[in-house]
Amino acid sequence: MTNTVVQGLPRWSLAVPPLAFVVLLVSWGRDLGTVLLILVCAGLGAAVIAAVHHAEVVAHRVGEPFGTLILALAVTVIEVALIVTLMASGGDKAASLARDTVFAAVMITCNGILGLSLVVGSVRHHVQEFRVHASSSALAVMTALVTLSLVLPTFTTSAPGPQFSPPQLAFAGVTSLIMYGVFVFVQTIRHRDYFLPVQSDTDAAEDEEVHAHAPSAKVALASLGLLFVCLISVVGLAKTVSPRLESAVESAGAPLAVVGVVIALLVLLPETVAAVRAALRNRLQTSVNLALGSALASIGLTIPAIAVASIWLSGPLVLGLDGKELVLFALTVVTSTLTLATGRATLLQGAVHLMVFSAFLFLAVSP
Repeated sequence: MTNTVVQGLPRWSLAVPPLAFVVLLVSWGRDLGTVLLILVCAGLGAAVIAAVHHAEVVAHRVGEPFGTLILALAVTVIEVALIVTLMASGGDKAASLARDTVFAAVMITCNGILGLSLVVGSVRHHVQEFRVHASSSALAVMTALVTLSLVLPTFTTSAPGPQFSPPQLAFAGVTSLIMYGVFVFVQTIRHRDYFLPVQSDTDAAEDEEVHAHAPSAKVALASLGLLFVCLISVVGLAKTVSPRLESAVESAGAPLAVVGVVIALLVLLPETVAAVRAALRNRLQTSVNLALGSALASIGLTIPAIAVASIWLSGPLVLGLDGKELVLFALTVVTSTLTLATGRATLLQGAVHLMVFSAFLFLAVSP
């Protein structure tokens, strides 16, 4: 983090969030022509970069793991709002949107973000270390929540199809929220030291962020507000692009589930960039916190929100994964367990995760 950031926010970081929000207002509800589509894509990319910058300012002020938690929670809350909005206006076509988006978020975070962080970090630092207590506990909670919310509906019999009955959905929502709350308590209060980055004396001497003064409370609050503006712009612009995306998916003959995958990819861009930058600074624990924390936030907040929204949403709510997705999830759990069990990661583990992620993307387009 540069001295410019410590003394005050650079001009570009102040200008980008309102400009991206203006692009969102101009494009909202309109058919995107070529020029407007390019403008929306440019605003989306700029908002992602600005979001990562402001998240790092806030993280430097509050310290880890609070910084990664703030980014994960902010992205997930807005993602939930986007899912509920699309489900309310999509009818029966959006019955599986929540499942597709949440499962895509799990695959993106546990394979895409984690794998990319491992690859770029190991290319620069060869071997990177992280805390097994943190990674194993987060993976255990994530596995339990995905199994409860997305696997069990495939096998329950109270409701037809891969759906929960109302009492089952209420139980899954309450349990997910409680479990996520317990995880956040452990991460931030009871065992916060488990989630702090592993850093040697040599790394600390080379890391400018360690020696830089924390930004003032005024600067941090300004960055927090601008972060939310950026994230609202990212999600809103992603929704603006979604009609063109749906048309492109239908024209290509790809499954509608691809829309949920692309939406999750766009929404998780800020966390992806932040995780990769942390890995490049040899702070792999921050990358792991972002990846697994985002997966947990996506499940722990989306399922309760969908359970509440189902009271007024019409149409079925499909949550159960099909056979192909169940195999991919099982492979992800096994691979992640082996990767996170030793506390040390190399290029090989990252390549394996990216291979699983590539298989997920390929099979989403060609099931």
